[in-house]
Amino acid sequence: MKREEEIRESVRQTYGNIAAQGSNGSDAGIFSSCCGPPESENQNNPPACGCGRGDLNADRISSFLGYSQEDLERVPDGANLGLGCGNPQAIASIKPDEVVVDLGSGGGFDCFLAAREVGAKGRVIGVDMTPEMISRARMNKEKAAIENVEFRLGEIEHLPVGDNVADLIISNCVINLSPDKRQVFQDAFRVLKPGGRLAVSDIVAQKPLPENIQKDLALVSACIGGAATIEDTHKMLKQAGFEKISITPQKISRELIDEMLPGSLAGEYVVSATIQAQKPMSNA
Repeated sequence: MKREEEIRESVRQTYGNIAAQGSNGSDAGIFSSCCGPPESENQNNPPACGCGRGDLNADRISSFLGYSQEDLERVPDGANLGLGCGNPQAIASIKPDEVVVDLGSGGGFDCFLAAREVGAKGRVIGVDMTPEMISRARMNKEKAAIENVEFRLGEIEHLPVGDNVADLIISNCVINLSPDKRQVFQDAFRVLKPGGRLAVSDIVAQKPLPENIQKDLALVSACIGGAATIEDTHKMLKQAGFEKISITPQKISRELIDEMLPGSLAGEYVVSATIQAQKPMSNA
């Protein structure tokens, strides 16, 4: 199996397990049942992004990341899996009537929040490559009877969305999981309308990761091993055609990562960051 496919399969299995176990029990239990400690050698049950200590439940993680209590109460039960590393809503400046695409939409948490901002005439499209996550998100949509959201199965490198459709693309701690980030940014550029915006929270590397971290599928699934450097991320965005690029490390990064993966050295290499960019008004 090629390395890229190994990574995709590991990520798909990890987050598929989280979606399945979360839908069968309490969300707080996800972190103790699905997320192994970082020193674990069990490649069949690698930790996921946002995982680490069993006392980190979904709401606590999201509050730590800047979501308000009102945000947490606005989404359907089971939508918040606590898998993010930031709050893209805080930098997205979502406007009424916009079309928003969420890369790696999971249980639909950020999609449901965005749906309230765009209003009845707006639209939110969540894309996830994990069938279990799509099923979970669609069930959450039915429970909440939210009409302006839809969830599509697909890879973020090849979005099941037409050209020049979205006003805004958001994502929360997902692009680092892709083995082909250059293609992710290129396809995001394709999907955005001229003048469209990218607003992402993700994990980036402050310096090149050691080879042993990059090769560890468990750490890739934990949002660490696949992190691109800030410099490389800026370069990929620029090559895709974006302008007004801004990559800002967050002050809470080290504390957040130490809580996600206690006892690891990950905080020495990676940080959570906000990533913003814009598609030019003219493709020329």
